Amino acid sequence: MASENNVLEKLREFGIVRKATHNAFIIDVFKNKLYELCRFLIDELEAYYSTSIGVDERPLNRSFAVYHVFVSDKMSQYFLIRLEASPSHPFVKSITPIIPGADWAEREVMDMIGVKFAGHPRPYRLILPYDWPSNIYPLRKDFDYNDKYPVKDMVDKVIHGSTDYVIDKNTLEEEYTAVPIGPYHPALHEPEYFEVYVDGEKIVDARYKGFFIHRGIEKIAETRLTYDQVPFIAERICGICGFTHSTAYCLAVENAAGIDVPERANYIRSILLEIERIHSHLLWMGVAFHLLGYDTGFMIMWRIREKIMDLAEELTGNRKTYGANIVGGIRKRFDISEEKIPHIKRLLNSVKEEYLKYIDKIVSMTEIRKRTREVGILTHEDAKKYSVLGPHARASGINTDVRKYRSYAAYGEVDFKVPVRDEGDVYARIIVRHEEVLESISIISQLLDNLPKTPLRAEFDYIPEKRIGIGCTEAPRGEDLHFVITGYGNKVYRWRPRAPSYNNLASVP
Repeated sequence: MASENNVLEKLREFGIVRKATHNAFIIDVFKNKLYELCRFLIDELEAYYSTSIGVDERPLNRSFAVYHVFVSDKMSQYFLIRLEASPSHPFVKSITPIIPGADWAEREVMDMIGVKFAGHPRPYRLILPYDWPSNIYPLRKDFDYNDKYPVKDMVDKVIHGSTDYVIDKNTLEEEYTAVPIGPYHPALHEPEYFEVYVDGEKIVDARYKGFFIHRGIEKIAETRLTYDQVPFIAERICGICGFTHSTAYCLAVENAAGIDVPERANYIRSILLEIERIHSHLLWMGVAFHLLGYDTGFMIMWRIREKIMDLAEELTGNRKTYGANIVGGIRKRFDISEEKIPHIKRLLNSVKEEYLKYIDKIVSMTEIRKRTREVGILTHEDAKKYSVLGPHARASGINTDVRKYRSYAAYGEVDFKVPVRDEGDVYARIIVRHEEVLESISIISQLLDNLPKTPLRAEFDYIPEKRIGIGCTEAPRGEDLHFVITGYGNKVYRWRPRAPSYNNLASVP
């Protein structure tokens, strides 16, 4: 891998380079060098595309901006390709033709900011409903969060075809049978719509539509909440793994402001994150066994999970570990006393013993193997092409883990392995999560053995304005990325959380 100076010298061939934080560079790319820069980051620096963020920077510099975020695990660096768009002609070049994983993120920017992507192969709405009025963009700064707009006229226009908005259509239904699943279905836990195309019993393609209950939390955070109030809404992004989101948000603000979090707070964050990972993986495996028709496995996994949920409640007062994070550290009431440590270790040993008693027998069952091996294969090449994250990526041979390669909190102080499989099928995804449960138990034990005696929160005067920060955690489903631009009045100017399922779901169609 080239040195940082050599990389910077090369990057200057593609645009104006500036350092945003100690681990992030911004490249204001020359217009004719966009694709060349993307290929350099992927081919030469072995970086991968993570997400794209749209920002209304008109109050700052009279333009819109798009940031394409690339991540290099080997360099532990973030590279933000920045494109400017004029308010009078808000168009930039799309990268989706060369990076298919950018499809959703670019379409979201079109919906929410109003910047169009020239050359995008499917420029259809993603977030906004069909009846949303044209030329109204919720994340622009001149849009009030509680504005209401009439939609009946727009519905009529869509129905009668007298609108410039194009509904996503395809020719698949002309060749195959379409099977609709959702938006309400017993197998779905939230409203989402899958249109599956089948040839006999073989699935040949699928289309996905989600965001039916989009809550607009970015807008609420940017207009109404202070820095320390945002974690409460961040941890409600996901009903299962909320603590990882509040941690990623706090890391982003701390990254932007240069705040050093005390060691004890970092250790407690890591402990709670691993508790969250264990219960999430046990939940996932239980649901997987249920969908395979093995409800005994479902009940075993969820029974074991209850012990972890009880531990979470003992440590935080809540089974979902809400309320612990604050910018700069951890709230005082979430400290872990010396008296609790032996009990936590006994409980973890009990979980490990019961888990090992059953899991090897379950995954070696003929019925489980027949229904999961060589089923739902995601190849290594497709996983890279669509920027798939977490256990799904690792099950397809991609060795990635934010904890290991872009260490945060206290993960640099512990030893653990990153399970990786090459098969890319459902069975591989089960085994990756199975092995990660055991690694998480080991990580918690190591952290408890070396819990430092330091304060729980850093002292700082204020958070500087107009700073960019990135916070990343390895959520149970993969990389959580939170992007912030600090603002005035103790508020974020821009906050963009990107959950791993956002990337993983986009790979389905």
